[in-house]
Amino acid sequence: MRIAITGASGFVGRHVLRELASRGLEATVATFQRPPLESNPSTREISLDIHAPGPDPFTALGKPDLLLHFAWSGLPQYDSRHHLEKELPAQASFLSACVRSGVSRVMVAGTCFEYGLASGELTESQALEPVTCYGEAKARLFEHMSSLRETIPFEFAWPRLFYLFGPGQSPNSLYSQLQAAIARGDESFDMSGGEQVRDYLPIENAARLLVDVAVGAGDIGAVNLCSGVPTRLRDQVARWIDEAGSAMRMNLGRFPYQSFEPMEFWGSRRKLDHALGTI
Repeated sequence: MRIAITGASGFVGRHVLRELASRGLEATVATFQRPPLESNPSTREISLDIHAPGPDPFTALGKPDLLLHFAWSGLPQYDSRHHLEKELPAQASFLSACVRSGVSRVMVAGTCFEYGLASGELTESQALEPVTCYGEAKARLFEHMSSLRETIPFEFAWPRLFYLFGPGQSPNSLYSQLQAAIARGDESFDMSGGEQVRDYLPIENAARLLVDVAVGAGDIGAVNLCSGVPTRLRDQVARWIDEAGSAMRMNLGRFPYQSFEPMEFWGSRRKLDHALGTI
């Protein structure tokens, strides 16, 4: 199987690339204005800008059978118009060109932000009501790809990523800020009230599941990529502090809760587990 991956120098992409290599799977890697990838004999790296990919991105990517698409710019500015006005049309054009040229299987990273302010356990069949430009752009891209399948046959997977964490995450992320504070020996860590309930998944586990979906699940469509376990933020932070062997205390209530996220939501794992044969 010829595999191509975009966004491989990003947080998720780098871990997926390592998972592919651990399984002996070779990949063509498309990067653009990113830090160089770690040396890996199982990859072929090319320079490709999703916003200006040239007339035949399919050929540039090595005519892959499977395309793993993680590239996306403009984060973490979730409500920037960039996602709708720049990123969405570029993404739709790039993916359409690849499919029309012959990619037979495509996996594109979605997001739990597509669900908007829905609370409780989220399932793939419920209506998408995003409240951020990022979530709306992803939801529209999902609709575009779903419509494209009506005229061009290809297998399609759209894993909706929930709250992934781990090494290599953006320095602006809560996890990275906490790890930096622990490394400095800070006595306390400022955060929100911590009562919000989320769905947390280590990036190593997520990478394994993403490759499982891409290689084994085939034409699964939208699927939650999550732990399925509702966890209070303050409990998750306490766990990270404990795992680091730190005595740092949480300084709760220093920041307000995010208006674009519901207080309690997590993903259903039923479709994912069924597709992968784990239930």
